[in-house]
Amino acid sequence: MRRATTDARPYPRPDWTFVLADSLEKVFPDVAPRPMSRPELSGFLGEALAVQLAFLPPAAHSPAAIGPVTVRARGELAHLARLSTVELVPCQLPAFDGHDDGYLRDTPGLYPDLLRPIEQADAGDARAGAPGAVDAAGLAGTLHPRLGYWQAVWVDLQVDDPALAGRRTLTLEMSDADGKPLHTAELAVVVHPVALPALDIVNMHWLHADSLLTYYGVDAFSEEHWRLLEEYVASAAAMRANSLLTPTWTPPLDTAIGGTRPPVQLVGISDDDGGAYAFDFSRLGRWLALCKRHGITTLEVAHLFTQWGATATPAIYVETPSGTEQRFGWHVPATDPSYRELLASLLPALRGYLAEHWSGDVIFHVSDEPRPEMLSDYREARAVVDDLLDGATIADALSDLAFAQDGVVDTPIVATNHVQPFLDAGMTPWVYYCVSQNRDVANRFIALPSVRNRVLGRQLFAFSAPGFLHWGFNFWFAQHSTRPIDPHADTSAGGAFPSGDPFIVYPGPNGEAWPSLRHRVFAQAMDDHRALQLLRTLTDQATARSYVDEGGALAYDAFTYDPEHYLETRRAVDARILAELAGARAT
Repeated sequence: MRRATTDARPYPRPDWTFVLADSLEKVFPDVAPRPMSRPELSGFLGEALAVQLAFLPPAAHSPAAIGPVTVRARGELAHLARLSTVELVPCQLPAFDGHDDGYLRDTPGLYPDLLRPIEQADAGDARAGAPGAVDAAGLAGTLHPRLGYWQAVWVDLQVDDPALAGRRTLTLEMSDADGKPLHTAELAVVVHPVALPALDIVNMHWLHADSLLTYYGVDAFSEEHWRLLEEYVASAAAMRANSLLTPTWTPPLDTAIGGTRPPVQLVGISDDDGGAYAFDFSRLGRWLALCKRHGITTLEVAHLFTQWGATATPAIYVETPSGTEQRFGWHVPATDPSYRELLASLLPALRGYLAEHWSGDVIFHVSDEPRPEMLSDYREARAVVDDLLDGATIADALSDLAFAQDGVVDTPIVATNHVQPFLDAGMTPWVYYCVSQNRDVANRFIALPSVRNRVLGRQLFAFSAPGFLHWGFNFWFAQHSTRPIDPHADTSAGGAFPSGDPFIVYPGPNGEAWPSLRHRVFAQAMDDHRALQLLRTLTDQATARSYVDEGGALAYDAFTYDPEHYLETRRAVDARILAELAGARAT
């Protein structure tokens, strides 16, 4: 599967070269991209559609010889387009040794990933942060091509207005600094006049509130921090996330033993030495309002015990007459009576507040990724809170069937490369992938082809998975949170994880959340799931699934790498939906 490097830059090269590519192509600088098989985008109202215009500038010895160019979108849908350049990012660890053959490349280098909004061409555009400007001639932006290699413009398009449904044309143009046309590409856009249903599974991507305050240098839950949270929660929702890890206390995740992460504790806890705790949920209330604004329907309460074994308590801060005290953390064992004393007051108060102020679902976590040898420690930690969480949903990421069989985990979230024993046992578990799911299964590392990202939506539907979890929406630290990193320079958490595993968004200026192309393709994966949901409603599960499993061949570790297969299959799903809707209207 590894793509061989070819000489895509013959010299002399007097002319521009352009290729219209679909969203499943990754445009590397040294390889001519795979052309789009048919110049058409299609989907339903509210769906994430995308196309790329790849280009190779003529040979030149200075940027001035090429100059800036203008990229423009014209047509009735042009005002809905969003234009970005596909930027190369450092990929220090593309793949572990011994990886499978499904990687595009396995050598460190610069890989396409970041979608940087194209600068505005018209200062009169009043939309804050808009990636392009709308004028009488369409949506336009200016970019400065680099010398000597393939680059691409990414065009996002989402149509929500039923009045704009139907078949229309989107024209993409590129012209030089003097307005001379360099290239024109016409693209048919077919928007079906039906909205897809909301995603009916839990879609978790852990947003790290402390990464935001650390990178941007703001105080926890200051007004500026809340502004950043608003931006990044909106970005998570744009990739169809509907569940949010809530820092009721600083989540004890990826933290070195004895270390701490920057405190982000929504729940105010005070102790006046009178023998009773008092709680302030005002910041949590603001968090709930933020979630509601962005369509979040499930809250995940921060883990109650440390990761990889549940042996200690999370870092919890308490206000006392003498000041703020870190009362709990690695120095306090999970079964310490003082922690049980806190939780005996905190959890009933927290559950009561959420019952009154939150209408969605709530998930509690005990400890993340316990291994088989940690079963007894996990069981002891679970016993500390068992009575306090009676009737609550408790879910944890793990891979050993014994945790489920012994009943110590109500809702296992299982790694995709360990899920088969759960399926064989008749379970339909939630699933996750991260760094360890680097062979044979879906994932979203930068060095993987986009089809290996997009296939997940079909897989979750085919196996009736109730939910999906990924830990790294914006983890901008080195492994174990030992130090912050610059995500524009380090995509591998200090060389610990395959590049792209720790995060799927990049920090932009002024608090903007800049997506990756992986972010946009994941949204398409979830839209595939939503289309299958609609087809199931119109027919049945077996019919909808027949468009996925290709006669039973689909498995979490068996799928095609052919991009055209995904596009054609999705068009077939859409055609069947439209036929069913037409038949229903006729009767």
